[in-house]
Amino acid sequence: MSGAVSGAVTSAVTSAPALSIEGIWKSFGQLDVLRGIDLEVAPHEVIALIGASGSGKSTLLRCINLIEPIDAGRILIAGDEITAQGVNVDRIRRRVGIVFQSFNLFPHMRVIDNITLAPRKVLGRSAAEAEAAAMTLLERFGLAEKAREYPDRLSGGQQQRVAIVRALAMEPDLLLLDEVTSALDPELVAEVLNVIRELAAGGMTMLIATHEMGFARDIASRVCFLDSGRILEQGSPRQIFAEPREARTRQFLNRIIEAGRL
Repeated sequence: MSGAVSGAVTSAVTSAPALSIEGIWKSFGQLDVLRGIDLEVAPHEVIALIGASGSGKSTLLRCINLIEPIDAGRILIAGDEITAQGVNVDRIRRRVGIVFQSFNLFPHMRVIDNITLAPRKVLGRSAAEAEAAAMTLLERFGLAEKAREYPDRLSGGQQQRVAIVRALAMEPDLLLLDEVTSALDPELVAEVLNVIRELAAGGMTMLIATHEMGFARDIASRVCFLDSGRILEQGSPRQIFAEPREARTRQFLNRIIEAGRL
């Protein structure tokens, strides 16, 4: 009997979505930024969040990482509610990595120290263990020779790749990417997008808020169009970009096409 129960529990755990968002609301003063967002993300799925500035994409990611508290609803990671009262926020953040458009690297620390700080302080890794893992990641993404450099000696694209490596060093279950190419010169965008492509190919579960429509079309398992704090439409990249159902989605994409960005 116990074996059957154990098997059922294991099956339930392994079949749980990587992320479940249920009816979350978030307001800043009188402004409702998120208005009843529902979203379920399967393990290894890559979700692209698109929409105009102010539609709620970045706020949604910040709520998932618990940087911003939600006003209503709940968020679950692999079946565990992370918005429940009394949850250890630091423990949750170990499971959810986030990378912002501003690199947020410590300028007084070398690349290797930026990457190993959290694994040593939060995960309790030894300096040698953390550095060995960091060097493996830096080599994987073509940055090994920059390990002893300070951030101001790196290009913007290199700094953003280091920021992604720093998030990966915590071995997260879920990676959130918030407009990670917005602060880069156009010629540096490709090197960051290539890193994200490799992560997707490797099975990393990701939510990506992006204005890079061609990239979203090529990499995403599913595309969600946000408008005024709601997911107005979602579907496969082909459906969203070729046959959007909602008039507001069509209007947004037409403007993107007119601007030569798709």
